Amino acid sequence: MADHRPTLIRAPPEDPTKSLVENCLELTELGIIAPDLFTNTRELWHPPGARGIYGGAVIAQTLAAAQRTVPPDFVVHSFHCYFVLAGDSSTPILYHVERVREGRSFCTRTVQARQRGKAIFTVTMSFTKEDSGGPEQVRHAVPMPEDVSPPPEDYEEDLPGGITSPFDTYRMQITDRDGPPERKKTCHWVRAKGKISESGGHQAHLSALAYVSDSYFIGTVSRIHQLWRFPFRFEEMENLPEEVRGHVTKLNDWEGLGDLESMRGRPQVGMMVSLDHTIYFHNPKKVRADEWMYTEMDSPWSGDGRGVVTQRIFSKDGTLLATCFQEGVVRLKQEPAAKL
Repeated sequence: MADHRPTLIRAPPEDPTKSLVENCLELTELGIIAPDLFTNTRELWHPPGARGIYGGAVIAQTLAAAQRTVPPDFVVHSFHCYFVLAGDSSTPILYHVERVREGRSFCTRTVQARQRGKAIFTVTMSFTKEDSGGPEQVRHAVPMPEDVSPPPEDYEEDLPGGITSPFDTYRMQITDRDGPPERKKTCHWVRAKGKISESGGHQAHLSALAYVSDSYFIGTVSRIHQLWRFPFRFEEMENLPEEVRGHVTKLNDWEGLGDLESMRGRPQVGMMVSLDHTIYFHNPKKVRADEWMYTEMDSPWSGDGRGVVTQRIFSKDGTLLATCFQEGVVRLKQEPAAKL
């Protein structure tokens, strides 16, 4: 059997004029094979311990592929996708774009991501022509909290365990720590590392926002319920190597969960995986993903082995850029049934 390879074509050197996230999300057009067909230029990230590649990368690349097929004066306003199968980082992805509808004010695209002949991800998205709503508008927006301010511009990220990312993420906070789960929110600041190139245009900023929108998303349910989510029991910590204990302690604190001892006796996550993902882009041309963006997440419901999370993403000046929703599997580790 032939070995898997992460890309169809040998990856070129990274472009130093572009940001790290632009290089990560670069697509190769395969017009010689079929129209509106694309593939990943570079190997996609598989987070440690995850079932497959980082979902935000596929979200962003399907958006980038679709953006290449719409007129330049159309911008994305809604994105609805399903995660079908876990993606394999060692195998190329083919992105098939279908031009569903061409209208004067709106156009629709579906994109299917496939590996080894099987769909791993499918999305339908809608684009709207700029300024097609007319001069008279009905407007309102949820405000960004007043008591928050962005991190310093010279902030240098120090993620637990030496994790590398094309984004800087400032540590999380959990609001209403003593309240019920449905009242809690997880909040943090995030921005793309480096400067997104002018050649990338607003499309690169939107793809970058789409990439980061999947970060820490369904995990909100585990945080507001204070669930133990590591692949070993809390009581086994004392037998682990010191560097592992240090990593777990730092990660727990960085995610706003506080003292590790507070996790003793908490229920353990058995399975947590995203099922679907929706993004509503409210101000597409105002997105500057290489500047600090403030994100807050909360969960209106969890039950029957699933959870739903809402996310709002603001620019640092308080403009509501996007509202996102995600449902995922959130199952607790079950105690084995007693033998009769």
